[in-house]
Amino acid sequence: MTNPQIHEADVVVVGLGPAGLLASILLGQKGYKVVGLDRWPTPYPLPRAVTFDHEIARILSSLGINPDNDPTIDYHDDHYFWINKNKEILLEVDWKSTANDGWRNRYWFSQPELEERLRGIIASLPNVTTLQGYEVDSYVETSAGVEVSYHQVRQEGIITVAVEGGIEGKINARFGIGSDGANSFVRRSIGYEFTDLQFYYDWIVVDMTPDEMPNYWTAHYQICDPARPTTVVPGGPGRRRWEFMVLPGENPQELAKPENVWPLLEPFGLTPQNSKMDRSVAWRFQGKYLENWRSAHTMLVGDAAHLMPPFAGEGMCAAFRDVYNLVWRLDLVLKGKSGDALLTDWSNERRENAKWYINFSVNLGRVICVTDEAEAAERDAKMIAEYQATLENGPTDPHAALLGDGTWDTTDSNAGIPSIQGTVAYKGRTGRFDEVVGREWFVLTDANHAGESLTDAQKAKLAKVGGATLTVGPRGSGADVIDINGTYSDWFAKKNVSHLVVRPDYFVAATAKGANELQAAFDRATVNLVSN
Repeated sequence: MTNPQIHEADVVVVGLGPAGLLASILLGQKGYKVVGLDRWPTPYPLPRAVTFDHEIARILSSLGINPDNDPTIDYHDDHYFWINKNKEILLEVDWKSTANDGWRNRYWFSQPELEERLRGIIASLPNVTTLQGYEVDSYVETSAGVEVSYHQVRQEGIITVAVEGGIEGKINARFGIGSDGANSFVRRSIGYEFTDLQFYYDWIVVDMTPDEMPNYWTAHYQICDPARPTTVVPGGPGRRRWEFMVLPGENPQELAKPENVWPLLEPFGLTPQNSKMDRSVAWRFQGKYLENWRSAHTMLVGDAAHLMPPFAGEGMCAAFRDVYNLVWRLDLVLKGKSGDALLTDWSNERRENAKWYINFSVNLGRVICVTDEAEAAERDAKMIAEYQATLENGPTDPHAALLGDGTWDTTDSNAGIPSIQGTVAYKGRTGRFDEVVGREWFVLTDANHAGESLTDAQKAKLAKVGGATLTVGPRGSGADVIDINGTYSDWFAKKNVSHLVVRPDYFVAATAKGANELQAAFDRATVNLVSN
């Protein structure tokens, strides 16, 4: 390597898809020097991910992107229905409601537009450098961190080739984040391999821009027809997506050709005369995950750590959860306030949470990807009976995943899940809790129990990581935070607790009733939070 560019960084991020961009932003906003690399000279311009859930809406809001009124994001007041070939309902999933954090269960977007927004935020951060069009030659962990060497490439069709006489460089960083996709160079460099659930089905993913948006009986539905299982969903403002299963004996690449896709779209009223085909691609749906997501100085996120079929719409969501759970920990470790055990907690938490969504998605796929008529008829009869029997309970909740063991009280049935969020008033401002109070560690106490608190040592521990204790209650209660709509009071009463411990990634770390229970729960939740 002759006269290479040399970068010194706190963190190097390899792969600048949504997860890598989010990591770069969050670390950059905390003041760290970040270098991000991506092998493609220009961002991929076509749709890929098209949906996210309420947890991701909450994360995006922390970046100043409000999914409820952003012109590049939309939502639909419809449930997600599964129907058979006779249009009988097999399953109804709640993609309509608002979650208890104040955000909707399901949103739709265009990934290129979202990535453009994220890159715009990065451009405002002078401590973040992005190298687009640079391929990694080597990724090596050292006693001090990681060393990454790279060279400049250009794109030729669907591959990249080295630029003759192009720029070469080297990055020395304390930590590395591998967000470089399913074929991750970083993952292979540290010698990690996926656990494979042996779920493989080929589908054709088709993204369309209709001249006039079609009006179907519901915005999003799954057709469980053995003749050809099909998914029909939005694709963000002005767009829609279809997914067609490749049947046994069919060639995926041949079926993905536009001349073979248009006949599949005709029953839905789309033709070359009234719509534009943005993309038609063969895509193998599969389920895989890593048992360990971190090495000494390396963390793997997104598709580099897990792969899941798209049937639950949770692939990119899981990647964002990976990053949002990681960055507050990495911040504490970089500052010397916490040790490596906090990163091991991250790996354990995220693996089990992602596995839940992977297994959920795979199980959905095993139901959907049935092409045998007799098997489909048996499935339909069972699902219709189950659906009818559970109608009074309402649609299926698509989010029931816990974190794996980690930085939370695993003995608490209220913990390990996203926290509630209500409209509050605090220091002269009114709005969602995250926006007006903050996104740190908080111990929230019902104003009626203001005298119950942590020990002085625990308060010092909380303050060390930037956290605070606050009382919450109605106007006139003397509370620090005014609970405008009674969201927190109702929750405390329903759960029969008076204390709620919330982490910076919005997850509940612990709940308790009474000072003694709070102090014990706080200790269980924060074993690895700070270094001794």
